[in-house]
Amino acid sequence: MDPSYQKHFTIADYVVFAILLVASVCIGLYYALSGGRQRTMQEFLMADRNMGCLPVSLSLIASFQSAVAIIGVPAEIYKHGTQYWFIGCAYILGLLIPAHVFIPILYRLHLSSAYQYLEMRFSKAVRICGTLTFIFQMVIYMGVCVYTPAFALNAVTGFELWGAVLATGLVCILYTTMGGLKAVIWTDVFQTVVMFAGQLAVIVVGIQQTGGPSEVWSKVWEGNRISGLDLNPDPTERHTFWTLGVGGVFLMLSLYGVNQAQVQRYLSARTEREAVRSCYMVFPSLQLALALSCVMGLVMFARYCGEDHSDMLGTSSGDAMVLYFVMDMLQGLPGLSGLFVACLFSAALSTISSAFNSLATVTMEDLIKPQFPTMSEARATLVSKALAMFYGLLCLAMAYLTHLMGDSVLQVALKIFGMVGGPLLGLFCLGMFFPWANSIGALAGLGAGLAMAFWVGVGSIVTRSSGTRSLPPTCGVILSANATTAIPTAVSSAVPITLSRPTGLKRFYSLSYMWYSGLNCFTVVLIGLIISFLTGPMKEEDVAPGTIYPLLGNLLFFLPECLKQKLCCVNPLGPRPSAQKRQHPPCKEGNGLALGPQEDGLSQEERESFLPNAHTAFVEHETAV
Repeated sequence: MDPSYQKHFTIADYVVFAILLVASVCIGLYYALSGGRQRTMQEFLMADRNMGCLPVSLSLIASFQSAVAIIGVPAEIYKHGTQYWFIGCAYILGLLIPAHVFIPILYRLHLSSAYQYLEMRFSKAVRICGTLTFIFQMVIYMGVCVYTPAFALNAVTGFELWGAVLATGLVCILYTTMGGLKAVIWTDVFQTVVMFAGQLAVIVVGIQQTGGPSEVWSKVWEGNRISGLDLNPDPTERHTFWTLGVGGVFLMLSLYGVNQAQVQRYLSARTEREAVRSCYMVFPSLQLALALSCVMGLVMFARYCGEDHSDMLGTSSGDAMVLYFVMDMLQGLPGLSGLFVACLFSAALSTISSAFNSLATVTMEDLIKPQFPTMSEARATLVSKALAMFYGLLCLAMAYLTHLMGDSVLQVALKIFGMVGGPLLGLFCLGMFFPWANSIGALAGLGAGLAMAFWVGVGSIVTRSSGTRSLPPTCGVILSANATTAIPTAVSSAVPITLSRPTGLKRFYSLSYMWYSGLNCFTVVLIGLIISFLTGPMKEEDVAPGTIYPLLGNLLFFLPECLKQKLCCVNPLGPRPSAQKRQHPPCKEGNGLALGPQEDGLSQEERESFLPNAHTAFVEHETAV
């Protein structure tokens, strides 16, 4: 890169960055040496199921807010305007549905792994397939999360690339292995505070150095970076209100509804009510995080008026441009550059520590423990710690692989992460909402969903065009015939050179990535139901109690009871605790099911508020065909 563009860390910056890493390790040491000292799987993997809603909610935010988002969202706003901000609309349903559907069912079953649900509802084969799919998803993503901030930091400051990768990975391995889920959650709390502080510092200083709020607003308005409401229904448009506000709901559900990294935090809460509250508390914090990232992108535009410094930085990555802006803004203020880099690496640490812990949990609970049911508690805990360390080292290997493949692979890996989440969401929806779905249909649906995901995803990578055209890099009002509209995804009809619309398969491949989760989820449900009916739908007596949410019965509430039983086969079951215990003894022993009313920490009113038709600790509505 051009040496004149390279910024440098001061001693104060290094000190602030080091404090973040040391504090994270100290939290891990504290939980390794206090309490039960992480000697049981319950404590190491589930934090003794004794966490309050505040730390759980902050941990949920930290897990979602990866380093890719911290520097990716400002880069998106800088190039294309504020259309991306509308994804905040998807947070409403994306958090309400998990709070009132997924959490009550999964929490009452007293699970450790979300994929234990799949064995209860379908079969062991479905559980193993779901687990392997999740492992594939997270292994790819965590390498990207470690490498992306280290690469951007190296491009701008010359900071040793592999020094940053190793420091991040090894610190995370250390506190995750020593302190278990408690250490992961409490370091997430600390790192969330650092994330917000770092972004806020950049915004305040950036606005001041750009000339104040009015000057920033004037430049971004004249530069057409304030986007209007784009109601274009075309699903191939990259970002519109529908792709972000509706397609984004499925993306949020795949993250906050069925992803083990998030589900594990719900299950670590003291009570179901605490778990639901933590989901509600995430909403304002996510909106704040989104607002900070978007405002940072606008301030960045006001500073540089859309100039592209990629060539000077020696990389085409927009991530490096964001880091350059930060270093440029804060270079005269000792310690603040280090604060933002600490913010960036906090996002990386929180995401990969969640990945390590959740991967260790699913591997232990879904793959190892069923094969060795007589394994002692001490040995199982030791194996869980070894698994967390193994996945940490694998993360470093994935970061190196990402480095070998080049910048474009970052985009590819993020697409793969989104593509795999949709089929998993579809698998859980098939089990929870459609009681006649059987295990053959579930396996066929998951296979079809993954095939659809990779067909569209790989096809879009191979045939991709230039995508959404960036808005013109200027802070002035454009009065020529080449002006574009304020909406980044729409180009004015006055533009003489237009992009030809793809046709045939290329048009199918140009589907917006925000629809991937929805398309793949729908594919799993549709194929799963068709195959289930062809092979013989599941009977009422074969469905495990507590695994069905009465969605169809609730949607068709206006029909008479006799018609509902014929059309959607809603058949409320009375409490049969003794029958339940006799019917599923292996599940009770291996997965900790069959909670009595006194064990779930809920009053009768609380149960009825979350699942109105549930009369016991289970969801007592199933169907028969």
